[in-house]
Amino acid sequence: MSKIALITGITGQDGAYLADFLLKKGYAVFGTYRRLSTPNFWRLQYMDIFKKVHLIPSDMIDSDSLYEALFLSKPDEIYNLAAQSYVGASFEQPISAGEISGLGVTRLLEAMRKVCPDAKLYQASSSEMFGDNSYHIQSENTPFHPSSPYAASKLYGYMITEIYKNGYNLFCCNGILFNHESPIRGLEFVTRKITNAVAKIKLGLSDKLILGNLEAKRDWGYAPDYVEAMWLIMQQNNPETFVVASGESYSVREFAKLAFKMVDLNYKNFVISEKQFYRPSEVNQLKGDATKIKNELGWEPKISFSKLVEIMVSEDLERWTRWKKGEHFPWDAYNYPNEDKIVSRSWQMDQ
Repeated sequence: MSKIALITGITGQDGAYLADFLLKKGYAVFGTYRRLSTPNFWRLQYMDIFKKVHLIPSDMIDSDSLYEALFLSKPDEIYNLAAQSYVGASFEQPISAGEISGLGVTRLLEAMRKVCPDAKLYQASSSEMFGDNSYHIQSENTPFHPSSPYAASKLYGYMITEIYKNGYNLFCCNGILFNHESPIRGLEFVTRKITNAVAKIKLGLSDKLILGNLEAKRDWGYAPDYVEAMWLIMQQNNPETFVVASGESYSVREFAKLAFKMVDLNYKNFVISEKQFYRPSEVNQLKGDATKIKNELGWEPKISFSKLVEIMVSEDLERWTRWKKGEHFPWDAYNYPNEDKIVSRSWQMDQ
């Protein structure tokens, strides 16, 4: 009999890749999604798995809907990937970030404790919890120093997972994932913002790219590699915490430079840095030490930084080329609003 997995946040980047990975492993895959006036299933459709998964309407701020999701799916494994996942937006909506990414974890754990205590749960924790600390490289033993409402909410989720693991003897584990990107990353994230703009500029559909802090450094990997790490973490006999990272760190400037170079353009001619897109509290550098997961689970990233950028640029270039030809397909970029028209707290501070 095949295993059953429940993925909260199945419509996001990680949820879609994980669903695809688990389906190929023979799992029956259930996923929760929030009901919206405009459905957001494009990633599942783009990957041709929309009809292969079982979708359950649910919300991390609604305990009853989480109980219902667990009751209906009867999961062996629960992957909690649902979150308010954009760091910048957490400064604009800090209460929402806390409700979803913090207290939402408690609601899910409490539902698990009462409905399916024998199941396993994976909590998607984030490298942002380390914040702007003095450690050159971050491991499972590095102190946390969150620098955003998103990071604080994720740290709460991390700690409450540990508490339920130890207090109720549940199989609950944390994966501290560093940045992981892909062609289906949301356009609000800087990597996809860059590669999407590169494609548009190359095809004559745009003439500039406005970014924030170009010197911020991140440890960037390829999302499909990282969902495999999530699964490996859940296959252990005992729940443990693992850092998942590439061990390399590159700046936003370096990412943009390489992305433009791949289409024979010089980023200096198109990239503009504006204070509007700076965060109120910046994290200057994150770089992960994935020694533990490599030694104990045999995981390490397959896709290099340069290959990641190449994959993302190529995919965005292909999609915009198809769009210019009049093709219609599941996609997010063609109707995404221009962010410099959005009035935010940072915009107000610049006036």
